[in-house]
Amino acid sequence: MAVIKKDPVDMVIVGFGWTGSLMAMELASTGLKILSLERGEQRDTYPDFAYPRNTDELTYGIRLKLFQNAARETVTVRHKTADTAMPYRRFGSFLPGDGVGGAGVHWNGMLWRPLEADLKMRSTVIEKYGEGFIPQDMTVQDYPFTYAEMEPYFDKFEKICGASGDVGNLKGEKVAGGNPFEAPRQDAYPTKAQKRQYGGELFAQAAESLGYHPFTEPAAICTESYTNSYGVQLGVCNYCGFCERFGCFNYSKASPQSTVLPALNQFKNFELRTQSQVIRVNTDSTGTKATGVTYIDAQGQEIEQPASIVVLSTFQLNNVRLLLLSKIGKPYDPLTGEGVVGKNYAYQMNGGIKLFFNKDKIFNPFAATGATSVFMDDFNAENFDHGSLGFVGGATISATTTGGRPIQQISTPKSAPRWGSGWKQAIKDNYLHTMGVGSSGSVMPYKQCYLDLDPTYRDVHGQPLLRMTFDWQQNELKMTNFIKEKAEGIVKAIAPAHYEVGFMGMNAHYDVRPYQSTHTTGGAIMGDNPKNSVVNKYLQSWDVPNVFVLGACCFPQNLAYNPTGIVGATALFAANAIRTQYLANPGPLVQA
Repeated sequence: MAVIKKDPVDMVIVGFGWTGSLMAMELASTGLKILSLERGEQRDTYPDFAYPRNTDELTYGIRLKLFQNAARETVTVRHKTADTAMPYRRFGSFLPGDGVGGAGVHWNGMLWRPLEADLKMRSTVIEKYGEGFIPQDMTVQDYPFTYAEMEPYFDKFEKICGASGDVGNLKGEKVAGGNPFEAPRQDAYPTKAQKRQYGGELFAQAAESLGYHPFTEPAAICTESYTNSYGVQLGVCNYCGFCERFGCFNYSKASPQSTVLPALNQFKNFELRTQSQVIRVNTDSTGTKATGVTYIDAQGQEIEQPASIVVLSTFQLNNVRLLLLSKIGKPYDPLTGEGVVGKNYAYQMNGGIKLFFNKDKIFNPFAATGATSVFMDDFNAENFDHGSLGFVGGATISATTTGGRPIQQISTPKSAPRWGSGWKQAIKDNYLHTMGVGSSGSVMPYKQCYLDLDPTYRDVHGQPLLRMTFDWQQNELKMTNFIKEKAEGIVKAIAPAHYEVGFMGMNAHYDVRPYQSTHTTGGAIMGDNPKNSVVNKYLQSWDVPNVFVLGACCFPQNLAYNPTGIVGATALFAANAIRTQYLANPGPLVQA
């Protein structure tokens, strides 16, 4: 089949979720001819997320309508290099988005800034405990920028999202009610903090009684009448209980559809083509300049799209795969430690405890957002002394309710029957009388945890699948067992009638089947030189300077928080660098 060549554009953006839409919006006013290519379908708040269709849990929660089709493209998975990787046939552990808005449609809206130590993890650990504290196989490294450098972009993204929350540190002054461990903010959240559920109040009381510092979750959930910095009006959240795995019908949960697209679609120099799957970035004969991309359209035709600038803004795993398929950057070799593309893959380690109460304690799980939570940061990152503990990193502990859906969010004790009338009675007895206390933990990178191309399995277009080599390491297992003891102490202070602990033991292995989080990171990490990273601080490829790579693939390691805050801020940071530096002087940007 002949390749069809399109007219050139100034910038082609591959993937159209949070990072792609932000990049397009930030540069549309320059007059650049911008084309975004999205492999999935067109979606907008109306009609795609209209009520009541969006509350169909079977379609969206179980059959995964908003997610990548594993029959067309998936990953292969193995625990270690000696194992044979097998295709991941049905996504469970993590859920890559598909279609306009990407994972920005189905996320819960938890919106965090990193702690200062998160961005300087290696140097902080060495300064406190010495270099020998870091395990030999751990490849932790610092981000190439400081918190202060990135603070205006965290603020900008929060104002785009209409974020809600309580300030804990305003210009260096601690503020009661917020997170006392957070880095200094220069401005308050755009909208007031979410309402707390009864479970969150019980958690806060218990945590405070133990000397901890609970606070309401900051979230990309609009709680007041608000018009964002792009001139888009957001809706006030009504706590419908359908954030996770669903699009928001109320324009309240921040997504590209609710915050960016109404403004971006007014620019005539912007074009979006859906059902257009990019299969590689094209380069010239030197391999140091991108000439555009090749994609497959809805009719199965192969299209060559010339462009002066290429921006990869797909999901973390897909960005890494595109770099490998396009031979941009040197693939990582775990045996020699050479190469960078695929290096430092990391995930997130979670744990939880289910609490069951007598019928005098009533919880209404259905009245929630995806981020109806009370958190504490006392054991996150370097907020506590690790000296005698023997691990790097930490975790948040929280009481979180993301809804009370009738299929996936039913909680019954282990003693209850698994089916039949006894199971139904257990649901009736417990639905309004349960809550959870959970943890979300950081995961450090290791030389043996990485991504590469699978030599055996291919996608629907005949291209090699991405292969994931990953398992839990002793550092994280030590961390989560430490956190388990702290979480259980809070649960005992809450004093439920019964509770059941769900943390991993020291011999646990990574299991792809149960959902854990969609917070996969690494593989195209940022750094201060080409030997330790794929992109620079501006997310510009060291090897092909007119290629920019956005998203969580650029994280050197995974922090305990959800990644979207850094993802959005770094996309805005990169867009600013392109607008103010690159367009006037194309080429490698100077690391300030």
